[in-house]
Amino acid sequence: MTTHYTAPAKALHWLMALLLGGLLGLGFYMADLPLSPEKIQLFSWHKWAGVTLFALVWLRLFWRLVHRPPAYPDSMTPLQKAAAHGGHFALYVLMLAIPVSGWLMSSAKGVQTVWFGVLPLPDLLLRDKALGHQLEALHSALAVGLMVLVGVHIAAALYHYRVLKDDILQRMLPARAGH
Repeated sequence: MTTHYTAPAKALHWLMALLLGGLLGLGFYMADLPLSPEKIQLFSWHKWAGVTLFALVWLRLFWRLVHRPPAYPDSMTPLQKAAAHGGHFALYVLMLAIPVSGWLMSSAKGVQTVWFGVLPLPDLLLRDKALGHQLEALHSALAVGLMVLVGVHIAAALYHYRVLKDDILQRMLPARAGH
């Protein structure tokens, strides 16, 4: 039985972490900018990255389904294991819900999502300005929730590494030469 994630699982984890950090930072930066060509370009990039992350989440879920993650160490209590499962479940739910809420928001605001400026995605809702503003608030609230959850995720990994001194963090780190 392996104690580490597969190389593709690790690559997806870290690629998504970088993309997610960039998306959250860009999203909060551009939200309060005055309307300008720069802001429109930033929104396009944010949408492109969001659609890409959405696809990567599905790929990661598929990979996880066909390549079971390593078991938690026996040193973890049932409560810790339940919290870890619940935290991972919530991360996946939010990583799916946030891009969907953004897509719905764009549709309601009448601004079509075009992936990388090439592939137009269908609008999911009819134009409704009031609904668009509600979905914008939802999108932002979900993003804040995800930031908090990611912070807890990082803190838990560091707690396992520094305090519990188990291998929870190391099993997701890239393999080093000779290991």
